[in-house]
Parts: sequence; C-alpha cells; structure tokens
Amino acid sequence: MLIKTIFSGFGGQGVLMMGYILALSAMRDGMHVTYLPAYGAEVRGGTANCTVSISDEEIASPVASSPDYVIAMNKPSLIKYEGQIKAKGTIFLNSDLVDIDPEREDISVFKIPANTIAKELGNERVINMIMLGAVSAWTKITSLDSLMNGLTEVIKTKSSKQMGINKKGLEIGAEYVLRGA
Repeated sequence: MLIKTIFSGFGGQGVLMMGYILALSAMRDGMHVTYLPAYGAEVRGGTANCTVSISDEEIASPVASSPDYVIAMNKPSLIKYEGQIKAKGTIFLNSDLVDIDPEREDISVFKIPANTIAKELGNERVINMIMLGAVSAWTKITSLDSLMNGLTEVIKTKSSKQMGINKKGLEIGAEYVLRGA
C-alpha cells in the first residue's frame, strides 16, 4: 500500500502543518513516511504545498506525480492539481475559497466550507484542522486520535484552549465528510 497526498493553498493557511501532522502521525503509527514541503518566497499569502507519501513498505521517492488525494485550500490549488490526481482519486476542496467545480468526472470531490466552519468555532486559524479531520475520516490513513497526538507533539506550547479548538476542528471536519459520504 502506497498512499500519496498533496496539500496545497496559500501560505498562512496551515498547509505545511497539515502535511507534517499527517506524516508524523502515520510515522508514530508505524508506517513509512516521506514529507516534502514547498512554499513561495513570501510565505504568508504566497503559494504553499507539501507532498506526504505513506506506505507499509519503504518509499522509493517522495514525489507524488499522481497523488491519490489532493487537499485544495484555494482555487489556484484546484487548477494546478486537478489534472495530476489519479483516476478514482479524491479531492477535498475548501469550498469557501474554491468557487468552481473540478472538470474531471473520474474523481471523488468533497466540498468543505472550512472558513465558515472555523468562524462558527470562533477561530479562523483552525481551517487546516477541519480539512485534516475530513481527510482522516475519509481515507482512514490514520485516526483522529493519532492526529491529535501528532498535533500535540508539533505545537507543544499551545494553550489547552487552543488544543481544544484544534481537536474540535478535526472532529467537525471528520463529521462533515462522513455525513456527506
């Protein structure tokens, strides 16, 4: 089993953090993992993406030329990666920032209004956890508990209130996808 995932969006949306938490969580679950981040020079507001490959065997290359999953946090990300996702793959869209539908009919699409959900939670910075929760619930790559443990390891200095809202974001993202499935 080899699963390739691309996370993409604007700098400041937590794109690299999503990928890192998924990679760390899968690694702690005993999987082989590669994590390949990339971002524009201006970072916040520029482009950011990362590739996460997860396997039960050693991984030969971190490049995901035809990913199984794409998380597109904005419209340019959909435009860039829609053509690369493999047939029968899945794309997760932040529907608050992606106002077009994918043209391909051979992929599954989940539209998640992450910005709206985050505003309802009272913290717009949790959009990445909403999307990561959705990915986890649908793909079963790793559990929400593993993601929360990974998140705790990555952001050790955050308050319990901040950790609580991140956990809630993961749970709501997961529920949103499972309701729509």
